[in-house]
Amino acid sequence: MKSKKLRILALDLDDTILHSDISISRHTRNIIKQAEKEGATIVLVSSRTPEAMGRYVRLLGLDKKPGYLVSKNGALITESHTGKIIHEARLEVKAALAICDLALAENFPIQIFEDDIMYVSRKNEYTGNDQRITGIRQVVVENFRAMVAEGCHKLIIAGEPSVLSNVKTIIENFMVKDVTLYTSRPYFLEIMPKGTDKGSALALIAGILGVSPDQIMVIGDSRNGEAMIRLTGTGMAIANAGTGNKSIVVQVTDGTNDNGVAEAIEKYFIKKDVPNE
Repeated sequence: MKSKKLRILALDLDDTILHSDISISRHTRNIIKQAEKEGATIVLVSSRTPEAMGRYVRLLGLDKKPGYLVSKNGALITESHTGKIIHEARLEVKAALAICDLALAENFPIQIFEDDIMYVSRKNEYTGNDQRITGIRQVVVENFRAMVAEGCHKLIIAGEPSVLSNVKTIIENFMVKDVTLYTSRPYFLEIMPKGTDKGSALALIAGILGVSPDQIMVIGDSRNGEAMIRLTGTGMAIANAGTGNKSIVVQVTDGTNDNGVAEAIEKYFIKKDVPNE
């Protein structure tokens, strides 16, 4: 028996609910819909923009019923059925420009996601790979610094992982009070507004719905989902999750990608018929 009924089901997209071909299986879609019938509010979570999450919102029918999107790693929260912005956080322009100048001086490519476009300082293998994964088209911006000066939710610096770690160390040493850093993929360093992450965004949604942390279930994979799992105490990592998450979750599912998602939802959200004794 569960001590409290779970009321929020937070699902990370890439490497979790999505197959390697960025699809969601019919079985998993049906299981998510069953969880909704049990009273779950669905929260889709991603580093993507809301527009880039749109196909999955429509696939799950969340454009027709109340739910939430946590996008840009927590910098933006919107209602799934109305598109209404519930919360947003932007990088302080001075800090964003300083990081932009550092990256450009060291010849690192930078990118910004806006709408359904990936704006890049120059084409490169890393953003090219991201385009293949997400399907978001790239647009090269000649004066990238001017675009940063107009404001953004987050910046992404791309590069070879061992070299990128040195950039992360420099930013942490000199700007730790101004930004929050994540390595969303080994070759992507994401620079976020201070105190912004998926966990803080999920906490805001829980506050709106009057839901306590122990009534939230999180299923995630990438390291920048740890904040959500730490918030709830009911996190699940699928079998292909990074080691960072497996050390803090309640349980690791046997399945990979969306098969593991279906397994976890069935176990914790879907009621089972109990025979009379």
